[in-house]
Amino acid sequence: MYKIFFKPFFDFIFSFLLLLILSPVFVVIIILLYFFNQKNVFFLQSRPGKNDKVFRIIKFKTMTDERDGDGVLLPDEIRLTKMGKFVRKTSLDELPQLLNVLKGDMSFIGPRPLLVSYLELYNAEQKRRHHIKPGITGWAQVNGRNAITWQQKFIFDVYYVDNISFLMDVKIVLLTIKKVLKSEGINTAGKATTESFKGNE
Repeated sequence: MYKIFFKPFFDFIFSFLLLLILSPVFVVIIILLYFFNQKNVFFLQSRPGKNDKVFRIIKFKTMTDERDGDGVLLPDEIRLTKMGKFVRKTSLDELPQLLNVLKGDMSFIGPRPLLVSYLELYNAEQKRRHHIKPGITGWAQVNGRNAITWQQKFIFDVYYVDNISFLMDVKIVLLTIKKVLKSEGINTAGKATTESFKGNE
């Protein structure tokens, strides 16, 4: 009952309320990013959702689109702006995903929506992470986020798929708040951003 009815209901109600409450924060971030990120405010990208259905994820943009002489994007650590670094560290870059939740593409809690190109790299067990809607936060995020290996993330994702409950979601919300306040596990050690998933050995 919770997974089928109450979870989608809570997603819709809380995303709508949070969008209203946080609208002043949205305006401030948009203005700051407009000046710090060369007028690039939003990041939109195709991501696979439930049952591999592709949707457009919305995030605040934390990097510029600077390229070298050959037209290749510069390394992430160079393109990451000072404001973008702050927005990423505080997880404020995730706020626009409330629109994805309101539209029904995402849930507040679930496996993070990754790149479409990863779909062909998963093994059968890892693919089960797409049996439910992706989330803004999830069991993998509160158990290491980007400081753990891809294989560990997928184990946590599938565990959540098999054990969804109201109490577990409450626990994840509380742990997420703790992680955000302590800025834990934002990036892979020694990296400005997370390394790409290259498949299983």
